[in-house]
Amino acid sequence: MLTYLTTEQRNENSVRLDQMPTLEIIQTINNEDKSIAEAVEAVLPNITIAIDQISKALMGGGRLFYVGAGTSGRLGILDAVECPPTFMTSPSMIQPIIAGGNGAVYKAVEGAEDDEAQGKEDIKGRDLTDKDVVIGITASGRTPYAIGALKYANEVGAYTVSLTCNHNSLISTFADCSIEVIVGPEVLSGSTRMKAATAHKMILNMISTTTMIKLGKVYENLMVDVRVSNFKLLERAKSILMEITGSSYEEATQLLTEANNEVKPAIVMKKSGVSFKEAKKRLKESNGYVKKAIDSN
Repeated sequence: MLTYLTTEQRNENSVRLDQMPTLEIIQTINNEDKSIAEAVEAVLPNITIAIDQISKALMGGGRLFYVGAGTSGRLGILDAVECPPTFMTSPSMIQPIIAGGNGAVYKAVEGAEDDEAQGKEDIKGRDLTDKDVVIGITASGRTPYAIGALKYANEVGAYTVSLTCNHNSLISTFADCSIEVIVGPEVLSGSTRMKAATAHKMILNMISTTTMIKLGKVYENLMVDVRVSNFKLLERAKSILMEITGSSYEEATQLLTEANNEVKPAIVMKKSGVSFKEAKKRLKESNGYVKKAIDSN
């Protein structure tokens, strides 16, 4: 029986859902959504613990894995695949794993979430070590697939995090850090692709973005490690460079050309009056932090 789970209970505010006119339906959904940010706020201390551990692991050459089934697995994929273009990370740094394999992104693979042994095998296949971090994502907090992955992660000494929407979740008993964000019953009972998924996406965005800031991927509040892979991103890179250095559009274009379209060394080159080679050297010595690279001699 799953009825004891908050995520499976009926929402008293939406018991007339099938009788409501369109506007009332979406007002009800909107009103429930307003509570999500407050639920996330309540677990910020645990999110902080997780981020600090993840940052430390990635700085030491470790990797971050998101593991989940269904919507939870897809949320992990959404967050992970945005990191290489946004922060110029290696695709191996943050890796998503979804029950049922990549095909489950587009079509539900029934029963995959119930296979704890497969969860173990899938994370084991990534050559997990004690340098890595594994986040098990499951709204219910009891998905066997995600639990299997966390159990194996514990065996090898990797740091483990659980992300769920129920108090005292089963998966939390297998995690070094548990994040239980309680958003309450869904408007459509049991449909955790709604509030639960929104809360989890917010938290995953917090985790990846804040971690990247701590890894020196951001200057002030600008994406200075963006990968210039298309026209839009090239123009964004020029705008960032113009904003930070006061360069004209033409100067920013020339700087980026000299810096192999890398924004961070271009900033250091302009701010410190050094060559591309020297800028790269300074950035390496400052662990990627632009301000430190500019101030170094």
